Amino acid sequence: MEDVRYYTEEGLAALKAELHQLTTVERKRISQQIAEARDKGDLSENAEYDAAKEQQGLLEAKIAKMQALVNNARVLDESKLDTSKVLLFSVVKVMNMKMKKEMTYTIVPETEADIKSLKISVKSPIAKGLLGKTVGEKVEITVPAGKLELEILDIKRG
Repeated sequence: MEDVRYYTEEGLAALKAELHQLTTVERKRISQQIAEARDKGDLSENAEYDAAKEQQGLLEAKIAKMQALVNNARVLDESKLDTSKVLLFSVVKVMNMKMKKEMTYTIVPETEADIKSLKISVKSPIAKGLLGKTVGEKVEITVPAGKLELEILDIKRG
């Protein structure tokens, strides 16, 4: 059985939209490629046919994986989450002690991570270092670039 994964409503909607795209559009496109390649004659020496069949197998594997994700997905009710400590879906304002710079991160599932919008994966070193901590705590986190010293200034829900 697959692990249960937690999503925001938007994250789950995006996952379902991608699955719908794969099952309705991509499946049809690959089926047409297979049919066109089959019409070209001898299948034993038909590279187009082989490539289309391989593409179909990869697509079906991706669809199966995404269907399992959707089936095991749970939407968290963010309004019921504790704001006294850093959890999944926390919006955390921190002070980088070395650079004296404030940053605000949102802790999200891996599938929703987007560093440009400061949404960091719950499995990232920074998120792992912040999880379970409370306002006022100082943490030292080892990241690829060295050590970060952060102080938690605020915790809220997105």
